[in-house]
Amino acid sequence: MGSFGIAREWSRLDPSTSPIVPEFNAWLHELVRGEGSDLHVKVGSPPMIRMPDGLHRLDRDPLSPIETKVIAAAIVPEDRWRELEERGEVDLAYSVPEVGRFRVNVFRQRGSISMVLRKLRFGGPSFEELGLPEAVRSLAEEHRGLVLVTGPTGSGKTTTLAAMIDHINRTRPVHIVTIEDPIEVLHRDQLASINQREIGNDTGDFLTALRAALRQDPDVILIGEMRDTETVRAAIQAAETGHLVLSTLHTVDATETVNRVIDFFPPFQQKQVRLALAGTLRGIVSQRLVPTVDGSRIPALEILVNTGRVAERIADPDRTHEIKDVIADGEYYGMTTFDRSLLRLVQEERVTVEAALQAVSNRHDFELAMQQAGLVVPA
Repeated sequence: MGSFGIAREWSRLDPSTSPIVPEFNAWLHELVRGEGSDLHVKVGSPPMIRMPDGLHRLDRDPLSPIETKVIAAAIVPEDRWRELEERGEVDLAYSVPEVGRFRVNVFRQRGSISMVLRKLRFGGPSFEELGLPEAVRSLAEEHRGLVLVTGPTGSGKTTTLAAMIDHINRTRPVHIVTIEDPIEVLHRDQLASINQREIGNDTGDFLTALRAALRQDPDVILIGEMRDTETVRAAIQAAETGHLVLSTLHTVDATETVNRVIDFFPPFQQKQVRLALAGTLRGIVSQRLVPTVDGSRIPALEILVNTGRVAERIADPDRTHEIKDVIADGEYYGMTTFDRSLLRLVQEERVTVEAALQAVSNRHDFELAMQQAGLVVPA
């Protein structure tokens, strides 16, 4: 029996009797009390809490391999342990009474067990908290169609989607079904009714859950991520049949997002997909997180709203590259480029010029825009 099997045997003997387990729960309490976001647990290092300015080590001796095994044995459910042994990682949720609920990833690292726990919040943040413009609110108020939130890992896509779901929850008497891997924000019913399903715990995969969702009388469907052709196809079909579908892709801007959706399909299907996407897409919100002057982070956004001009360019592969020009000219419709969004953040003194310059798409054009706005361009 391998080392993980031994740890699993310990769990059957009740690992909560070990002093490391209540100590572990105390670290989570400290995470919540200090308003941190993540707890890192790793052999050879003290526990670490992520704060806005980086990781902070707790005042504790480095963890031993046995201690992380006992913690894992205490929190990984029996039916998920084999997944950890076979795949080397497992996602799960963990709750501590009167402290909170946490998303957990337990994984192998150099032969030992490590884990990262993220604090989950109840209810999404407001658009005002996140500094999101009115165009994002308008997309959340659509009654049907496809809305995509895109960006690299860690760009705040889940948080933006949570704000959109929270807004719908507070303002519309609808049924919302979310399919997430894992659930990161917990929503309580307000004006809407919400069912949140987690891959691995409540359902097998996104496609199975999405097909089932269409039999659950939904008005709004959130798909945590569109990962394969069949899920993308089902999402577009759900949007075509009168549902509002929200989802994410790991793409850097609106033009790449359109191309990525189409590239999921073989060439002989792409013309049909282009026409379907041109008809169902309501908008794309692409994000980059930028450091603020107060040490936190705020999203800089590129926003595409699907007007007639945009739909023409989605449908025509020879003109798709023109989407970025339509966005630049589409301020009247709520569209914005990354650089225009960054300029606004600099003008509002929420982001420094130096931080903005690290995130711009075109430095030369951005510096010209700064000059036109009467801002000082660094030498």
